[in-house]
Amino acid sequence: MRIAVDAFGGDYAPEEIVKGALEAASMYDITIKLVGDEKRLAALIANQKGNDRIEIVHAPDQIGMDEAPVEAVRSKPNSSLVKAARLVREKEAEAMVSAGNTGASMAASLLGMGRIKGVERPAITSLMPTLKGVSLVVDVGANVDCRPKQLYQFALMGSVYAERVLGKSNPKVGLLNIGEEPTKGNETAQEAYEMLSKSQINFIGNIEGRDIPSGDVDVVVCDGFVGNIVLKFAEGLGTALFSMLKTEFLRNIPSKLAALTLKPGLTRIKKKMDYTEYGGAPLLGVKGIAIIAHGSSNAKAIRNAIRVAKEATENQVVNTIAEIMEGDRIETN
Repeated sequence: MRIAVDAFGGDYAPEEIVKGALEAASMYDITIKLVGDEKRLAALIANQKGNDRIEIVHAPDQIGMDEAPVEAVRSKPNSSLVKAARLVREKEAEAMVSAGNTGASMAASLLGMGRIKGVERPAITSLMPTLKGVSLVVDVGANVDCRPKQLYQFALMGSVYAERVLGKSNPKVGLLNIGEEPTKGNETAQEAYEMLSKSQINFIGNIEGRDIPSGDVDVVVCDGFVGNIVLKFAEGLGTALFSMLKTEFLRNIPSKLAALTLKPGLTRIKKKMDYTEYGGAPLLGVKGIAIIAHGSSNAKAIRNAIRVAKEATENQVVNTIAEIMEGDRIETN
């Protein structure tokens, strides 16, 4: 399997990207196509373990984190990000990973690979730690305004991913709303509820924000505006809670002794809430595997993002979504 990695996307590129790619190449027995400045990448992989599974694809340009996404993608065809997407389109790689400009990653994937037939808008997914493991939230930033049909499609695609990659049998799908009743929320939410109620997926109805951490649903459906706020709030809350715990545990000697006793459990909880453990977010709905990693991804996060790309490829996520979209006949507006 060949996975293209945008070596110059992200806050810590290219060093951490290369390090993560080398680790993934050794651990997962795959070929990594590192896309970026050839001379600089060659120096970084020289004499490193796993470099025999690395291929360098030269790309002289880069897309910055603050550049206008579509304009940057169109004006920089030789950037590392655009070339990585092109490798997937041209069947020279099975998947791509980038920790660069999120909007540009979406644009490069959409313009380079195209949409799956029937999908109105691709959606970004993200894993949310819960009391029962993880839940998939879709969308978390690709689409700030959605029509009911698009929310319905997010549910279909998220259900496929949860089942195929996360191993959740007949995943439970919930529509994020301000109340559980079918009549709650705005017109878009109410119409989406009606569509989902008629679908073949395991739709359990509306859920509220407080229901997400319980893990009672496997797939949380919402527009990208709400989803991104949920994601960023969860990240910030986790950081704040651990900061408060650290302050309290260091307050005096008895607290320090208690912290020492609780340290193994706290370490496990912190690991569960660490975004680097989950790697990256798949962009569902495009005709290829595109994994969008956190902009501040370190080597561990990149390694896990590559793992996610490998799993999505092996489990035929794109083909399955295409089949479902082809066979879906629900009446929508």
